[in-house]
Amino acid sequence: MLTYFQAAVIGAVQGATELFPISSLGHSVLLAEWLGGDWRGLIEHDESQSGTPYLAFVVALHVATAVALLCHYRRDWYAIAAGFVDLLRTRRTETIPQRLAWLIVVATLPVATLGPLVQHPLHAVFAAPIYASVFLSLNGVVLLLGERFRRRNAPTLAQYGRRFALRQARGATLTAERVPLTRSDRPLTALGVRDAIGIGFTQTGALLTGFSRSGLTMVGGLWRGLEHEHAAKFAFLLATPAILGAGLLELPELVGPATEGIRGPVLFGSVISGVSSWLTVRYLERYFQTRTLLPFAFYCLLVGGVSILHFG
Repeated sequence: MLTYFQAAVIGAVQGATELFPISSLGHSVLLAEWLGGDWRGLIEHDESQSGTPYLAFVVALHVATAVALLCHYRRDWYAIAAGFVDLLRTRRTETIPQRLAWLIVVATLPVATLGPLVQHPLHAVFAAPIYASVFLSLNGVVLLLGERFRRRNAPTLAQYGRRFALRQARGATLTAERVPLTRSDRPLTALGVRDAIGIGFTQTGALLTGFSRSGLTMVGGLWRGLEHEHAAKFAFLLATPAILGAGLLELPELVGPATEGIRGPVLFGSVISGVSSWLTVRYLERYFQTRTLLPFAFYCLLVGGVSILHFG
């Protein structure tokens, strides 16, 4: 049985680690294994089965995170939704919101296609703590590579300035996207379709337990020449439909018989997860204005390495 205390702890951890580039699913597995006892019993075998109480609980936590992201970026999503409607009507990307809507659609296609096909089989095979430990360590390596990409792939001022000016000249821009043309990286709206597809494919790596969705997507953004704050924002915008879609796909588990008897803790943990996600995204927005992925990379290498020694 899931207790209110367990629901609160797991909800807080999931809400934060879903957005911190350190893997929420990997931490859910490793936290329960490190604590042992009743905690281990919550996830043991459940990641490989459907219709289990813990799976329904995880679905609720993910939906709460998606709602928190929608609330935080509500103005952006309102503009993007309006841009998407205009995009369907005119079939042209003439404004910044239309451009962002198109990029998010394109970047979401890889995980939307692969996720329903391979998510449960991959979790069934790689949900063991040793695999989560190995993949968490590899996640740290990928974050280090992202910083290397950042130094190599930053375009020149003339390159990104010209592309951004062309995007901005035809229509309104999102307030959050007004950046001075003295920055060393392309802003979000200067991304091309191939950039979006490449970033979208990096997100599919999070289907393996231990890899971070936000971390991989940020690395994809750095790889395509974005700076940290823009890579983080695009990662969070891109995570919203992916997390919400996965939650809605598993909605029968959330409202089905699996949650009978634990709906109180599930609801409580979801609220905690939503608040944790909201606080986390507010913090990370400020953090990535001046800082890098390096502390998270070292954290993943340390925790993953210690866990490999313990569970191996």
